[in-house]
Amino acid sequence: MAELIAIAYPEAATGSKAEKEAQRFARDLGVPSDAIAAIARHQDGNYKVTSTHCPASGRPTYGMIWGPLFGLLYFVPVFEMTVGAGLATAMGTLERSGIDEEFQVSARDILQPGTSALFLFVENVTPPSVMEALLRKYGGTLLRTSLSAQAEMQLQQALHGTADRQPIGV
Repeated sequence: MAELIAIAYPEAATGSKAEKEAQRFARDLGVPSDAIAAIARHQDGNYKVTSTHCPASGRPTYGMIWGPLFGLLYFVPVFEMTVGAGLATAMGTLERSGIDEEFQVSARDILQPGTSALFLFVENVTPPSVMEALLRKYGGTLLRTSLSAQAEMQLQQALHGTADRQPIGV
């Protein structure tokens, strides 16, 4: 089952540092590098997103999920891009049923001015030792939610052209 994991930090710069560390652990985490992102909220209320999104491939990538997700959670546009109908449908499903309301409220509450968060989409269980290493090094508050089976299937279809479960990091 796919999960969305967030680790919130009380400083704006820590999320970006943790994102770089998570990128080093990406293989151990079992997620593609573009399924990891950090968001910081500066004291003036503006947001900054750090990810390895690379739209040059011409096909949907995990990085394309961050814009709609952070727009959903924080009501801010993150990436200006054109997405295909498949990904738009998947993001609509994610908005309607993929992320539970409690997670959304908690994610909004923890990202106050001057703070940051690391986000990861994972399908398989993330090795506890890797998450423990990130928490031990940077501290933070852990939030997790599971995507509904329907939302996960829609994302699989949009990103890979198949609804089959594969060992990927959404």
